[in-house]
Amino acid sequence: MLTDPLFYAVAIPAVILLGLAKGGFAGIGVVAVPMMALVISPVLAAAITLPILLTQDVVSVWSFRKTWDKGLLILMLPAAAVGIFLGWLLAARVSVAAVELSIGLISIAFSLQRLWAERAVKVAQAIETGPARPWLGALCGAVAGFTSQVAHAGGPPFQIYVLPRRLPRDVFIGTSAIFFAVVNWMKVPAYVALGQFTPQVLTTAAVLLPLALASTWAGVWLVRRVPAEGFYKVIYVLLIAVGTKLAWDGAHGLLG
Repeated sequence: MLTDPLFYAVAIPAVILLGLAKGGFAGIGVVAVPMMALVISPVLAAAITLPILLTQDVVSVWSFRKTWDKGLLILMLPAAAVGIFLGWLLAARVSVAAVELSIGLISIAFSLQRLWAERAVKVAQAIETGPARPWLGALCGAVAGFTSQVAHAGGPPFQIYVLPRRLPRDVFIGTSAIFFAVVNWMKVPAYVALGQFTPQVLTTAAVLLPLALASTWAGVWLVRRVPAEGFYKVIYVLLIAVGTKLAWDGAHGLLG
């Protein structure tokens, strides 16, 4: 088990952010691994995070088990599996920084466009409500799987396709919870094959689990108190923040 107090000073807020994200505030959990990577290696941070995510997924899926969109999951999960496989296959050849920069810039542009569009009632009413353009859904699913495997940043590609569907709040959260629960389990074989689930990793993750579960329940409680009409605006703003963080990390990685 890691015993460095500095690690826990960073890991505790990181795990809380993960819990809030799993509870429904989609996207903000993407900063957890970069935060931990300030004090430990990124590989070790990712390995510690994955068992925590798997446990948090149980809470989020259970909390929103009755509200999810079957069609979106059928469309996007097989594509995500392909993306995860490609991410594992090409890990040594793909620049994580380039992936982060690209996803970050796309996320910012997408969110700003949606926020601007929703200011006009007619445009907002014209937003698609069904799983239109299935080819785009499959593409976003594959990209979400790929970026989740390579850069632990699967949220923005998933949201870019799903957010414009304007699902009811709890359906959006439930669909997201199930999608990423399955994606996280798909990533387990690669971590096992690479020997990343060491006793130190699993013990450290176990120490953080109570906080992880408590913060996830807190996220579920809080998100249900956000007015439904304001929920998507909150998510778009969070996506801009996440996109900015990814773009910054990517640019920093490419430039130096």
